[in-house]
Amino acid sequence: MDRLARGVIFLCLMGLVAAPTPGADAPAQVPGRAEAYYNFSMGHVYAELAAQYGNRGEYLSRAIEHFKAALEADPTAAVISEELAGLYIQAGKVRDAVSELEARLSRNPNAIDARRILGRIYLNMIGDPQAKRINEEMVRRALEQYQKIVEIDPKDIESWLLLGRLHRVSQNSAEAEKAFKQALELEPSNEDAMSELALVYANLGDNRRALEMWEKAAASKPSRRNLVALAGAYEDLRDYANAVAVLERAVEAEPDNTDLQRMLGQNLMMAGKLDEALRVFTEVAEEDPKDTQALMQIFRIHRERRDLGKAREALERAKAVDPESVEIRYSEVTLLGDEGKRQEALAAMKKLADSSEKRYYNSGERASRVALLERLALMYRANEQYSQAVDTFRKMAETDADLAGRAAAQIVETYRAARDFSRAAAEADAAASNYPNDRMVILTRATVLADLGRADEALAEAKKLFRAEGDKDAWFSLAQIHERSKNYSEMGRALDAYEKLVSGEEDRATLLFMRGAMYERTKRYDEAEAEFRKALALDPDNAAVLNYLGYMLADRDVRLEEAHKMISRALELDPDNGAYLDSMGWVYFRMGQLAEAETYLRRALEEVPHDATVREHLGDVLARRGDLKGAVAEWQRSIQEWESSAPAEKDAAEIAKINGKLESAKVRLAQEASSVGRKP
Repeated sequence: MDRLARGVIFLCLMGLVAAPTPGADAPAQVPGRAEAYYNFSMGHVYAELAAQYGNRGEYLSRAIEHFKAALEADPTAAVISEELAGLYIQAGKVRDAVSELEARLSRNPNAIDARRILGRIYLNMIGDPQAKRINEEMVRRALEQYQKIVEIDPKDIESWLLLGRLHRVSQNSAEAEKAFKQALELEPSNEDAMSELALVYANLGDNRRALEMWEKAAASKPSRRNLVALAGAYEDLRDYANAVAVLERAVEAEPDNTDLQRMLGQNLMMAGKLDEALRVFTEVAEEDPKDTQALMQIFRIHRERRDLGKAREALERAKAVDPESVEIRYSEVTLLGDEGKRQEALAAMKKLADSSEKRYYNSGERASRVALLERLALMYRANEQYSQAVDTFRKMAETDADLAGRAAAQIVETYRAARDFSRAAAEADAAASNYPNDRMVILTRATVLADLGRADEALAEAKKLFRAEGDKDAWFSLAQIHERSKNYSEMGRALDAYEKLVSGEEDRATLLFMRGAMYERTKRYDEAEAEFRKALALDPDNAAVLNYLGYMLADRDVRLEEAHKMISRALELDPDNGAYLDSMGWVYFRMGQLAEAETYLRRALEEVPHDATVREHLGDVLARRGDLKGAVAEWQRSIQEWESSAPAEKDAAEIAKINGKLESAKVRLAQEASSVGRKP
């Protein structure tokens, strides 16, 4: 016996209704307090009959009549309004319903039941806010109804909540906050009001107040929804330890929920608790050996630990489950790079990018292909295959015309990497003509002009980035251009303007890093160190700051143990960074550990073979070790790299210093050769 039949028999047994038959007249209303329940139940019976018979109009009409009668008996029942609004839409009678309800409201503006039905109809016609398909007219009409409803019945919590949601959809955060706070005044423990208010604060970027609301919601009702949201609020504040604590409570309540276990494992990773994270993901993978998400997290943990053998094992297990997964195939590219198999990594990346090519793309496929092409082009560039990189960036532009400006800027950067500055300038001019409003194109062209020593033109180009005086990104870019032009006084002014506009800790750390670098280049070392220390107070694991400060100390031959510790941490965070490897080599040189210094500097040259400073450093190490011929070769390469660099980068004093080393070494080599020739 189906659900509908059981429901009808139940009502008949209760003596409330006779089983309806097609064509029968609607029963008379039952007087008394059972009237609302009777008509609501009968409305459901006819609604289900209509659904069973393909939205049969007769049944829909009877359902509507019963729901209207139920609402007349109990005008405060919001659930009846909701059902009735849905039936009007299902029956295709929206226009008739709206006309009837508006006529009724013209006679009685306080008819709250009519306003509730109208409000629900408009709510159902708003669209999908998450997909950004919103009918703004329906939002406006729904707002009008619910504003009137709460005026008539200020204690209607459900309507306050709906009013707040509507204000949130229309991006009126102030009014949304008022509505949700009113709901909380009426019912302080209302879970929906607390969670909605938390979302308002999160959208405003006020993560602290959002966290407070989620904490109250979770304390009031520690449901999975509230605990997950509270953990997310802690994540937004990078408080991963507390996120872990909250998710452990959620997992304890639902130990078999693998989604919660994955979230817990992810936050354990972010908190640096890799052993515990590995245990969680291993348990998930043992429970379901085909869970590729867990296997990929195991791969990432082993890769972060530089245990490439175990990382390879986890990746192979994931590949066996889903060999066509783009994520897994892309991860193999990164692992091949870690293993030093650069050509294999490049070949695997090309194969992956080629496999994404189609005649037609949906939006997701197009975005995926563009990301793969860009990654392939960057790998070509790093491998000094510049023509292939340019061709691949052009394919990227062909695939998504909206990203053509970005692709053009990357082509300019490719010619800069190849040190073909005239071609870079020509491409930058063409890109500026084709995409005059693209910020990446503007900044790239300004950088090229600065490379060429055309500082005034570079500055004029960078000023095009400004959309308003308070455009913090434009001020930051302007500071970068002044740095490129070695105009440090103006760089300082641009950073001062940028400082007034930043708020987040990440932006603040970046500002401090830039200012520290500026002070270091103007030999104001104490001030530079102070800025770097402030940055590390905000972000102790900022690899760039750790490396810069460590190198600055090593270069000045002071506090070498501290410098070594900082650079070691930077390399833990980014093991293959050529600049960090050079810094480690240099600190070992200063400490007199020449074998270790040479090892790190040769590794650095594998990553940055055209870096003049690394060549000079290796020459210094070889000279100290007595290999004068090797030192001469490296110093000569260093001068060649300086000579081929951008005009603005050339440092005459540095080149003269290296030439001095070369001359001295050549004299010594000549003396040694002469001494050997005099021996019998």
